[in-house]
Amino acid sequence: MCYDIKATLETQLKRAKTKGDAQAVDEIMETLIPLTDLPLYHSSGFSHPELLIYTERSPNYPEVATWGLVPQWVKNEADMKKSWNNTLNARGETIFELNSFKRAANGSRCLIYIDGFYEHHHFEKKTYPFYIYKKDKSPIILAGLFNEWVNPETSGKMNTFSVVTTTGNPLLAKIHNNPKLKESRMPVILHEELAEQWLAKLEGDKDQKFIQELIQEYPQEELEAHTVSKLRGKEYMGNVEGISDPVKYAELVF
Repeated sequence: MCYDIKATLETQLKRAKTKGDAQAVDEIMETLIPLTDLPLYHSSGFSHPELLIYTERSPNYPEVATWGLVPQWVKNEADMKKSWNNTLNARGETIFELNSFKRAANGSRCLIYIDGFYEHHHFEKKTYPFYIYKKDKSPIILAGLFNEWVNPETSGKMNTFSVVTTTGNPLLAKIHNNPKLKESRMPVILHEELAEQWLAKLEGDKDQKFIQELIQEYPQEELEAHTVSKLRGKEYMGNVEGISDPVKYAELVF
């Protein structure tokens, strides 16, 4: 699963700063950032935050998008809100099959740059949040799908996205051990050299198969994890900078 993330301004702008120019970054800061909820030291997808994504139509200049893909066939805002929480993630194994995602999987894939993500570990009938990030502290590049939904009632446009997931690697299998789930999951994380290929246009079944081959577990040896303060309930500190700092739980055996 991937329902909780950390995404700072520096990380979200990493691609634009690397591949764009200083003037473009200044323009992004002035025109796009005020439209987002950044910085997100901790944000749940269920609050549908607005952040930046990079798409094939604009690979180096990001777009503002809301977390929770709205398919093109949704008829009104009421229907959209009923199903919105079901499209925060897209199972990589079925993105070319399900009506909610197959159009986006074929032609509207995107990249989401984040610092890390949070998962909950179950132990002795309690849950403990973990923060997962790359050992070298570089940005995590998530594989995503997006759709620009046009509200038939108002003709208003809304850019929306979903995070693609796959089976969890051994580290995530240990952390993400929810007994209600059949298997552990994790977001699809792309190495830098594969990010461009995720955005490339598909030319046929051969390319579709290649995209499916990119959907795989990320090597556990490249990731680090530690427990953090509570992300739910009365003890939750909110979207504050220190939310991802290590916190020890004496009773937790991990």
